[in-house]
Amino acid sequence: MATTVLIVDDSKLARIVAGKAVAALQPDWGRVEAGNAEEAMARLEAGGIDLALLDYNMPGKDGLTLAAEMRALHPSMPIAVITANVQDEVIARARAVSAAFVPKPVTEEALRGFVSGAALRLRVGAR
Repeated sequence: MATTVLIVDDSKLARIVAGKAVAALQPDWGRVEAGNAEEAMARLEAGGIDLALLDYNMPGKDGLTLAAEMRALHPSMPIAVITANVQDEVIARARAVSAAFVPKPVTEEALRGFVSGAALRLRVGAR
């Protein structure tokens, strides 16, 4: 079964950039997108999502609130919060909901650690 990553960002361009970085690291992974937390939860509830990349600054619910909601439903799902807001408080809040922190701009290098760790966790969990 293919691995599918949910990319959530209110910026279409940011979703494209993140999708390209993921595709460069894991070309076989499927990608689905959402423009806000509400769309993201609908995608998640529809099923088939294995991991998620969440923008922090979005209208409505922010990415950390979304990460906490997703974590409650899927305790072992790899989740990363992506933001240019590189403050200790944001990083600590991401860690508090067991989410990785990835600084913007999103690049292959910035995502490499999260993606490789997620791939390993998903392989081990599939056994």
